[in-house]
Amino acid sequence: MSISSEDLARVIGVLEALRGELSKAVVGQRAVIDQTLAAFVASGHMLIEGVPGLGKTLLARALAKSMTLGFTRVQFTPDLMPTDITGHAVLDRDAHGEMGALGALRIVRGPVFTNLLLADEVNRAPAKTQSALLEVMQEYQVTLEGRSIALPRPFIVIGTQNPIETEGTYPLPEAQLDRFLVKIRIGYPTQQEESDIVRKTTERLTGDELPLGEVSAQLDERAALALQKIAAFVRVDPRVADYAVRIARATRDWPGLAAGAGPRGAIALVRLARAAALLEGRDYATPDDVKRYVLPTLRHRVALAPDAQLDGRDVDALLAAAADSIDAPRL
Repeated sequence: MSISSEDLARVIGVLEALRGELSKAVVGQRAVIDQTLAAFVASGHMLIEGVPGLGKTLLARALAKSMTLGFTRVQFTPDLMPTDITGHAVLDRDAHGEMGALGALRIVRGPVFTNLLLADEVNRAPAKTQSALLEVMQEYQVTLEGRSIALPRPFIVIGTQNPIETEGTYPLPEAQLDRFLVKIRIGYPTQQEESDIVRKTTERLTGDELPLGEVSAQLDERAALALQKIAAFVRVDPRVADYAVRIARATRDWPGLAAGAGPRGAIALVRLARAAALLEGRDYATPDDVKRYVLPTLRHRVALAPDAQLDGRDVDALLAAAADSIDAPRL
């Protein structure tokens, strides 16, 4: 199946509208906005990292408001229990069922039954809660009282975390990190952008109110699923897919990296290359689309070697060097 010119034109218009809506709330950060949209188009979970006050929650809220999708925010804390996010069963004494005269078990669905789940400070929850979230991210379902209940689609987890404040946090398990399609880093804005942020958040707003008033919805659940389905049919030349594989494999024995990316890293690169092509108005992926997403796709799938940590080396710099060592195919 190929993408018709009419569908491509419609997708380009929708993505440009979404980019414009996000820009109404998030000042600057063009690369961050594009990475967020690419992850959504590729139907992937995203982990957003940045110091407090850079707009991680704002970005997630703006994405939710730009669509008429279900949105739930959960503040992760050390005492958060698995049932606090997945739901639980309660005994309904007014009903008659499997408990006989005592009543029937009634399922109370948790906040994961939504389209966009914002897991704020996701690394502050203990291991058992992270395990429950992993099932949700991996299987798109919740098991309650022996019953598997499917989640609504689309379903995307947006996790946020602070890279510098680690007291009271729990490192995310490698298996869970691997389930995030991208790890997006938000950096400090430029001086002009910061001036614009201060003006936008202080004019006609009270307290810590987020500047979301101008953001309007551009697509609904049906349109979002159609957009994600179209992304799956963006053409990827076998040489482009092989380029993604060679980059992922290069990280496995690269100096300074103790562990490289697994096959899921190459798969994620191809998925994001497809989404990146649509964001650029194309129905085919190029080697540049792959290389553009090496850092957000692989930075959480590799581990620094101890000597590299002692030397203060940056994982992004090592990944960029590994990607540069691989010759891109000429199409």
